[in-house]
This record gives sequence, structure tokens and C-alpha cells, in this order.
Amino acid sequence: MIYEKQHGVPRFQAAEFSPKQSDYCVCIPIINENGRIQKELKRAKRYGIPKLTDIILCDGGSTDGSTDEGLLRSLGVNTLLVKEDAGKQGAQLRMGLWWALERGYKGILTIDGNNKDSIEDIPRFLEKLEQGYDFVQGSRFIKGGRAVRTPLIRHISVVLLHAPVISLTARRRFTDTTNAFRAYSRTYLKHPKVQPFRDIFMGYELLAYLSVRASQLGLRTCEVPVTRAYPKGQKTPTKISFFKGNSDLLKILFKNMAGAYNP
Repeated sequence: MIYEKQHGVPRFQAAEFSPKQSDYCVCIPIINENGRIQKELKRAKRYGIPKLTDIILCDGGSTDGSTDEGLLRSLGVNTLLVKEDAGKQGAQLRMGLWWALERGYKGILTIDGNNKDSIEDIPRFLEKLEQGYDFVQGSRFIKGGRAVRTPLIRHISVVLLHAPVISLTARRRFTDTTNAFRAYSRTYLKHPKVQPFRDIFMGYELLAYLSVRASQLGLRTCEVPVTRAYPKGQKTPTKISFFKGNSDLLKILFKNMAGAYNP
């Protein structure tokens, strides 16, 4: 089914392989993950994740065969959304979040599709959503979490720059703020002072904004332990270039601190 572009939501196609089966879903943004998403989905299936939450792939236009319908069905994917419009990760997430809210989910998780994160830890997020939390951040840096082979420059950047800036903006301490493994309640995403469906969120802006807005509004937030493991002896899987990507990221962080994304 094709969904035409509307205010704050890109044009996209939806292929529903199964009806809604859970109160919760996990949206996974992908684009040409070169086998990594298949490994992640196999891992999820091994731990029974498709029985706990609906898996929704939010594709930015992959051309590497990773979105083959037969393959996705066999790996327990519930729905494939394919963006056919401008924008990067932020647009993919807006597509997925909008579609999930329209489908009636009580809460929505997100996780990267590059197999770095412990997708088997999804039950920890579901437990917190059931307890009434509105924003749940996964962290490798709290008790029970694990940071495996994190590049030194990334570790330093998160601990000394990214996390302090996000924490200051959020008005509460967060420890692993670049981590996209998190969960949002329906209440949070539908709050009139949040409004995530705006075209200003094209890239990383939406993740940064949603990291801070819940606590700013007095909603319930927490962290849960997760594992983030970088591959051994391989190029670091990332879509952020070292110089331009990190420069753009810093601009977003400080615009976010200044309240530029608040409605």
C-alpha cells in the first residue's frame, strides 16, 4: 500500500506480512546493511523477539537484496516500510513512528539495523513501558550494560561531550546518548508539546530531540542496560562520516540545547 506524502511524514510504501500482533513494535531503520540486518533478525528470532513485539523495518531505499520479502517473512518481520521521499534517518523514523501510531501501538522501540545492539534485551524496554515510563534509553555504560570494542574516539566523544550536552538539555543525567536503542510511549509521541512529525527532522535531529523532550516535559524517563558490540577486525558500521558527520552532529546538539526543535 502506498501512503502519499503528508505534513511531517514522507511518501512511503507499506508491505504488511502479518496483522498487528502485539501492543508494542520495534522500528528498525535500515539502508543497504550488507547482511548485518539479516544477522540481527536471526538473533531476534533465536531469542523469541517476534513473539513479544512486532518487527517493523523502516527502509531508506536499500538495493542490496536485504529486503527480499521471502527472507523477511522467514525471519519474523511483521511489516516493511520503504521511504520514497527526501531525508535520511529522521525521515525513516518519522515514517515508522507515524505508521506505528496509526496502527495503534501503545509503545514503540527503535534500534539500529547494523547488528551492534543486543536486540535480545528488548524485554527490558517492554517491562519499563508496561510500568508507565515514557522514554527508555538503552545504555552500555550503566550497571549490567556492556561496551564491547567501542572505538576510543567514540567512547571519549560520548562520555565527555555528547552525554553531558544531552543531559544538560534534558535536565537529567543520561549516559549513552548516541545509542538509538530506546523506547517511547504513545503518550510521549502524541503529546501536543512534542510533535515529532515535522520536516525539520531529516537526519539525526529527531533522535537528539526525543532524547531530551520527555524529561523537559516532566514525563517518566529511565535507562536500561544493553550491550553494544562493534565487530572485531572489521570497518566500523556507521552512516556518520568522521569530519562532516560529526560537525553536523555538534550543530544539532547545540541547536537542540537552544530549543530550536521545540514546537
